[in-house]
Amino acid sequence: MKTGGRRGSSNIEDRRGQGPRVGGPIALGGGGLGIIGIILFLLLGGDPGSLLGDGGTSSGVQQGGSSGYAGTAQEEELADFVSVVLADTEEVWGEIFEQQGMTYEDPTLVLYTGSVQSACGLSSAAVGPFYCPGDQKLYIDLSFYNELQNQFEAPGDFAMAYVVAHEVGHHVQTLLGISDEMAKVRQRVSGEAYNKYSVAMELQADYLAGVWAKHEQEKGYLESGDFEEAIRAASAVGDDTIQRRARGYVVPDSFTHGTSEQRMYWFKRGYQYGDLDHGDTFTELGL
Repeated sequence: MKTGGRRGSSNIEDRRGQGPRVGGPIALGGGGLGIIGIILFLLLGGDPGSLLGDGGTSSGVQQGGSSGYAGTAQEEELADFVSVVLADTEEVWGEIFEQQGMTYEDPTLVLYTGSVQSACGLSSAAVGPFYCPGDQKLYIDLSFYNELQNQFEAPGDFAMAYVVAHEVGHHVQTLLGISDEMAKVRQRVSGEAYNKYSVAMELQADYLAGVWAKHEQEKGYLESGDFEEAIRAASAVGDDTIQRRARGYVVPDSFTHGTSEQRMYWFKRGYQYGDLDHGDTFTELGL
């Protein structure tokens, strides 16, 4: 992805090196599942605070330093990259909302290390990147990108861009009122039934990430292989792929984000149409 000479976003809140750092594996459902198990429960969205509630434990919390954080050269390069990607999302969604007679409100992206406090609760970096509708902020520990490349085998800068664009997709859903509707649904249906709505919500965020990617392509920012990098990332974080890697089998009723095939399909669909008109995942899934 071409980023040289383009502005970064001013909506970056750098909390790296601040706040509590959660050490050791977090137990989920009574067993320490580590990064794969936790991402299986909550990857790219959802309720991160619940992982540090009654259902989870940590081996200890230590207070990190509040200033003077110095990242590695690679980490600082990643920070600059996600800042440019966020700025691109601001431009693209600002234009799309204006065409629809609406005003786009920029989200804030919070960079952190270890763990972070949001309006959704205290969350460990093990939950992966997430969006909190309560404060309309995206949260990313940049170490996730090492996991994306090495553990999920989805390397490339546009794989990283896809992650940011997906979380921004959740912000778009908040601005469109979809997040509020989901909150109402959650109060009236069972957990298993809600999983189906969660899948639709996540697939729609993938669609919206594809919409953004289409506009990036039209602006001439994509390079050869970028689209394929995003598709590999979408496939790598499918519920079935993650469950099979972690457990050796899949439990479809527990899916909350969609299969690899579904995630690839909806990203491709967003890339194909590049608009808000063809991303009704809820109707497509019979909800």
